[in-house]
Amino acid sequence: MKGYNKYLRPFFDNGPVTVAMSLDIASIDTISEINMDYTATIFLRQRWTDERLVFDGNKSLSLDGRLVELLWVPDTFIVDSKKSFLHDITVENRLIRIFPNGTVLYALRITTTVACNMDLTKYPMDKQTCTLQLESWGYNINDVMFCWTRGNDSVSGLDTLRLAQYTIEDHYTSASEAIYETGHYPKLIFHFELKRSILYFILETYVPSSLLVVLSWVSFWISQSSVPARICIGVTTVLTMTTLMMGARTSLPNANCFIKAIDVYLGICFSFIFGALIEYAVAHFCTLNHPNANIVMDHHHRYHPHPVLTRVVIAVARFLPAAMTTVVYGHQMAGFDEEMNGMVTTITAENNRAKRRKEKAAASLAATTELELGTSSPNGSEPKPEPPEVDPNRCLAILDILRKVMRKAANCCHVENPHLIDNYSRMTFPLSFIFINLLYWTYYLYL
Repeated sequence: MKGYNKYLRPFFDNGPVTVAMSLDIASIDTISEINMDYTATIFLRQRWTDERLVFDGNKSLSLDGRLVELLWVPDTFIVDSKKSFLHDITVENRLIRIFPNGTVLYALRITTTVACNMDLTKYPMDKQTCTLQLESWGYNINDVMFCWTRGNDSVSGLDTLRLAQYTIEDHYTSASEAIYETGHYPKLIFHFELKRSILYFILETYVPSSLLVVLSWVSFWISQSSVPARICIGVTTVLTMTTLMMGARTSLPNANCFIKAIDVYLGICFSFIFGALIEYAVAHFCTLNHPNANIVMDHHHRYHPHPVLTRVVIAVARFLPAAMTTVVYGHQMAGFDEEMNGMVTTITAENNRAKRRKEKAAASLAATTELELGTSSPNGSEPKPEPPEVDPNRCLAILDILRKVMRKAANCCHVENPHLIDNYSRMTFPLSFIFINLLYWTYYLYL
């Protein structure tokens, strides 16, 4: 070591020194979509030859890691590293080994957090490619050259890794140059491809959201007269879906400009659930505005009783005397006749009142006209001509035309039988949901 200058690189006057590197991935601790980075613990091994350290013998020398302060070492750093540290328990995790031909092996145990730009468009069916880049900080390509020790086999340890949400599908190495304003610097890049496991998201998000959509369809089989039941199902499913959507976004960056695959699916489910609630509002509105809604419902309940009630009535009638049955039946028919007679009487009375009002208005108008025509001016001149009177029949005709126009406009959105809306929805909603699911999974899994 006498005359050794650690501030001068090897082969200072004879071209660049070649530094061969290899990596051993001990663990990949976390992969964060929010921060778009990953944290890994690696063993970095560097080899180079220093002609000043040649010695006689056939065995290598393993030195204390603290002696590295007395040797020249490459100024390697990790590009895109957010934070890194060298393990120092119980001592600094460094290894120095010198071979007789002057080859130096320098190994470090490092934990680093490295940025990884992620494309979350297909999340959670996405694949991410992250890199670990090594560069020389101060020595350019005229002073130092980087290379991998054994090509793609220079990186080991990935086969034994077990990650929570990912599987490592592929990895490879490459070498290039980093170009900066101060010059060209050597660079080594390790690429590895991560594929996300979708099973967790299927059980956590996709299955619950699909079941909520199916639950919203239960309202199609509930009578439209059961307003509280159908409204309760609709509002509950909407609120539950909203909570599920908020929970699914907690593990994702808020400022991401991409529309993710899981957002698309949750939006589809929310649209179907909200559509089921709107469907009941439309059906109920059409039922209330149906011109014969009350008569149809009353006729249905009166002349189409429940089958069970019909059997009970028949069974009771078998044990009743014929006279009592006649009295009961006659009482019901009499009540029905009285109701119909009352309706006819009411309609006739209303028509008579309207006719009398028109006659009184016409008589009053004629009397006023005669009184004005019979009155003359004081000087005996002719009376001033009055403006022509408006014909009441013409006003009624105009009103009748407007009424017909409004009625035709309303008939454009008229539903003959509002109860058929639920029948159509029972088929339309499930078929549409299945078709959209086929398109969704085909696009995000195979395209």
